[in-house]
Amino acid sequence: MAGRASAQAALETRRSVLRAAAELASLEGLDSVTIGRLADRLGMSKAGVIGQFRSKEKLQLETVDLVVEDFRARVWQPVRHLDAGLPRLLATCAAWVRYAADPGYPGGCLLTQVTYDYDARSGLVHDRIAEGRARWRDVLHRDIDAAVAAGDLPPGTDAPQAVYGLESLAGGITPARLLHGDDETEKWALRGMHAVLGVAPMK
Repeated sequence: MAGRASAQAALETRRSVLRAAAELASLEGLDSVTIGRLADRLGMSKAGVIGQFRSKEKLQLETVDLVVEDFRARVWQPVRHLDAGLPRLLATCAAWVRYAADPGYPGGCLLTQVTYDYDARSGLVHDRIAEGRARWRDVLHRDIDAAVAAGDLPPGTDAPQAVYGLESLAGGITPARLLHGDDETEKWALRGMHAVLGVAPMK
């Protein structure tokens, strides 16, 4: 029992560190996430944080994994049971917009933040972000193709261009909301997504 309790405590500590890392990264970028800053933020020793992750890069990689999994849990999981194609695609857009407007991080959508931080770099963190986003693009592409096959979208629909449009609209929510104080970003983004897909906006 003691061993099980100890393992559970270690897991909870790891989650606390990763959550603190994600919150800090959302405000100041992933490069701001260091062993020392997290130790101070959580009232832990540096050795306690290092013991969890071994290196700053490992910490950053697991922070990216946390953010991608959080995105998946809040955007994809609630809609994955819906019929493939347009029904699931529209529900995905609505869930995506809700997430981007209120992602649970003080600095806004962290997936967007880390993408901008690392898009022009090389290395493991860049690759991990690219992999996560590529999987999401594939999900969207498949549902667009399914919607075309079902006759719900025009035969000439350019799926890669549509995916790009959806990503651009979702990525614009955080700066519009936090930088400019726009308080209707959800509505605007969702209308834009429907326009990209060529379907009537939901009322």
